[in-house]
Amino acid sequence: MLLGLATALVATVCFGFGAVFQARGARSTPRADRVRAGLLAALARSWQFVAGTLLDILGFVLSIVALRTLPLFLVQAVTNASLAVTALAAVRLLGARLHRSDVAGILAVVVGLTLLALGSGKEGRNHAPAAFHWALLATTVAMLLLTLVLARRGGVPAAAGLGLLAGVGFGVTSLAVRVIETSGLAALLTDPAAYALVVGGLGGYLAYALALQRGTVTAATAAGTVAETFGPALVGVTALGDAARPGYAWCALTGFAVAVGGTFLLSRFGELEGESAEVAAALAPAETDEAPGRPGDSAVRR
Repeated sequence: MLLGLATALVATVCFGFGAVFQARGARSTPRADRVRAGLLAALARSWQFVAGTLLDILGFVLSIVALRTLPLFLVQAVTNASLAVTALAAVRLLGARLHRSDVAGILAVVVGLTLLALGSGKEGRNHAPAAFHWALLATTVAMLLLTLVLARRGGVPAAAGLGLLAGVGFGVTSLAVRVIETSGLAALLTDPAAYALVVGGLGGYLAYALALQRGTVTAATAAGTVAETFGPALVGVTALGDAARPGYAWCALTGFAVAVGGTFLLSRFGELEGESAEVAAALAPAETDEAPGRPGDSAVRR
């Protein structure tokens, strides 16, 4: 359990700093009116954006170790706490300011994760019936189809819906990592969960990017947090045998609720501080034909 908790915490730090480095890299490139090859090439030339992407990849690899050794509700709550790391890192690296709600969110995340770690028991099963694997793949296909439908709409409702779908995709990825067949290459290639992992991850990123283009960071992140955190946690408890320590269910439940509540508070951070939303600004369609200026001039303004 200690190995899994350590890898989950390091993954959280990687995700948190990765978001900030990607934001700084996006700020160093001219704002584009659409996603095009030139923009992607400019981002690829930014060492900060590349560093942020590598941190994301490292965080994902570490989270795989955690997902295979810890209950899903613990891993999901810990990794979602990367928003707290992002907020603290943005103060130093992006010149952002913490508001009272941000400080309260960070404290809530720390307290919640402490209670959750104290109350968590051993992980449940790492295997599931074939129907479970196929259900994961079917869920990702449905998520992609709904994403294509909502991509034609705009406004906060569409952003919240796309954020929710992104959370579903990321949640399925976590479940797929937990039950994926690793006995051999042939078993891996014939396992529907393996394809659910890929489709869920890529589809989740697509849905989240579309959500950021259509609404506020709060609408996209809060909706995604609900699906990504509560969905896998519920499935882990009901279908995979995850459980709290005997007599500590209240501690785990309270810690989970407090940690997720802190994440909700922190989901407003990127909206309040334009500097921390530069990735959305770089990828979103430009509202005007303004020329590139100083970092922060092209910050998202809602």
